[in-house]
Amino acid sequence: MTATTAPVRLGGRGLRHELRAVRVVWHRDLLRFRTDRGRILSSFAQPLLFLFVLGQGLGATLPVGTFGDAGYSTFLFPGVLATSVMFTAVFSAISIVWDRELGFLREMLVAPVGRTSIVLGKALGGATVATLQSVVLLALAGLVGVPYDPVMMLGTVGLLFVVAFAITALGLVIAVRVDQIQTVMPRVQLLLAPLMFLSGAFFPVSGQLPGWLHALALANPITYGVDAVRRVVLSRVDPSIGDSVALHWGSWPVPVWLDVVLVAGVGGVLLAVAAWMFSRPE
Repeated sequence: MTATTAPVRLGGRGLRHELRAVRVVWHRDLLRFRTDRGRILSSFAQPLLFLFVLGQGLGATLPVGTFGDAGYSTFLFPGVLATSVMFTAVFSAISIVWDRELGFLREMLVAPVGRTSIVLGKALGGATVATLQSVVLLALAGLVGVPYDPVMMLGTVGLLFVVAFAITALGLVIAVRVDQIQTVMPRVQLLLAPLMFLSGAFFPVSGQLPGWLHALALANPITYGVDAVRRVVLSRVDPSIGDSVALHWGSWPVPVWLDVVLVAGVGGVLLAVAAWMFSRPE
C-alpha cells in the first residue's frame, strides 16, 4: 500500500503576509502591557514626581512671568510627556531580550516571515504602548494650567507617537544583539539619562546656556521632539511665549514641521539599522 500524505499549505510571502506578521507582533506588545499592572503603575511614578515635585519646587524659585502667563509646571508638562514616552518606549523595545532568553524569539525567527517585519512590529508596538500611557498623563493637563483643547490633544498625541517610535527603534538597536537582560539594562540607563537631560525637557534650550551644552542639546534628536510638543501645547496657553521657548538655530526658530521631520527621519534610520542587525546571522 502506498501511504498518502495530506497536503501542507504553506503561508505566502507577499506584502499581505508580512503586514499580518507586523500586526501580530504589535498586538502581542499591547497584550503584554495591558496584563502587566505593576509596569503600568510604576511607569507613572517618575512623570508625576517630575511634574508635581520638581515643577512646584523649582517653579517657586523662579521669578513670576519667566514663562509669560504659564508657570514652570506648565512649561515642564510637555517635557514630562516626552520623557515618559522615552522610558516606556525603550523598555518595550528591550523586552526582545526577554523573548530571546525565554526562547520565544527563536519561535518567531523560524516563522515564514521576514525579520524586518518582526522589528517593525516591535517598533510599532513599543510606540503605541508609550503613546497610550501619555494619553493618561494628558488627562492631568488641567492641573498644570493646560486647557483641554481637542486639536492640541490630538496634535500632541501624534507628536508623541513619532518620538516614541524613534526611541523604540533606538532601543531595538541596543537590544537586538544582546543575549542577557543584565547586559542591556546598564546600557539603556547610561544612554537615556543624557538624552533626557539634554532634551530641553526641564529648561529652555535657546536660553542662556553655555556653548558646549547648547551644542549637545542641538545634537540630541529628542530635543526636537520636545520642542515640537512644547510649542503645540504652549500655543494654547500663551501664544506670546512661543518664540521665547522655541528651539533656535542661531537666530532662526526651527519650525514644528522640521522638528517632526528630523525625529521621524532619525527613527527611520535607526529602524533600518535595527532591521539590518537583526537580519545578520547570529
